[in-house]
Amino acid sequence: MPDISIVVPLFNEEESLPELADWIERVCGEHGYTHEVIMIDDGSTDSSWHVIESLSQQYSSVKGIKFQRNYGKSAALNEGFKAAQGNVVITMDADLQDSPDEIPELYRMVTAEGFDLVSGWKKKRYDNALTKNLPSKLYNGVNRWISGIKLHDMNCGLKAYRKKVVKSIEVYGEMHRFIPVLAKAAGFRMIGEKVVVHRARKYGVSKFGWERFINGFLDLLSIQFISRFGKKPMHFFGALGMLTFLIGFLSVIYLVVARFTGGAEFGLTSKVSFYLALTAMIIGTQFFLAGFIGELISRSAADRNHYLIETKIGLS
Repeated sequence: MPDISIVVPLFNEEESLPELADWIERVCGEHGYTHEVIMIDDGSTDSSWHVIESLSQQYSSVKGIKFQRNYGKSAALNEGFKAAQGNVVITMDADLQDSPDEIPELYRMVTAEGFDLVSGWKKKRYDNALTKNLPSKLYNGVNRWISGIKLHDMNCGLKAYRKKVVKSIEVYGEMHRFIPVLAKAAGFRMIGEKVVVHRARKYGVSKFGWERFINGFLDLLSIQFISRFGKKPMHFFGALGMLTFLIGFLSVIYLVVARFTGGAEFGLTSKVSFYLALTAMIIGTQFFLAGFIGELISRSAADRNHYLIETKIGLS
């Protein structure tokens, strides 16, 4: 079992891979770490996979996974996490903007300080201020507010994890941006941060555009909802349904009583209010039924009784 597994998702990074592999080998060799480097080719259209094959012949630590087509960074990380065997798992991008010189301190923070997860913070960035830096600050501010995790750069690709963390979470869709949120939802609370060096891109171009901010915000809402109500949907839909139904029901009672006591004329305005109140009752009933359906789905799910156990005494 190696000390460190370094997971590197990549897409069309043929130029940077030899330099990255050499740099990682040099750093790990200087510090005496046993390690493996798992490179996941996410359907590259250049010769990235041939470079990985060549590097695996040159370095025994280099391993590779190749996707048939481009599935996205989350899928690549998820497969890398499945394959990782190291006590500490470190992720970094393949474009050389993440520095392997950060590996020793990240490893120390996990092993010596007891962090479950350490996220990099690119405090000084070499990206375009208008198209990347400003949107990134706004994006991370919203993330901190919604998730409650006080990280300055949640989407930083350079992170270190205790092995149990990556084996306990599933990264899918575009959820790679919110791995700290997934880890927190799974019960891992020791989440730290380290200022890391951000290097200017040396080869190629960025693979991400503006749409990642919109998609990321929607994904964050999804994670927050699933983590809180995934196993108890009736707590959300039932409460919302009861509240909506109660508002509609009380409104109907008020309008009917007012009509027959002469306290209000049952004209056009009252008719509109009456139909709005009935609509609220119908919507409330639908929310309540949605909660029942959610409970049925939850009880039929394969992972309905999947819980993370920290330790046991007297049991294997």
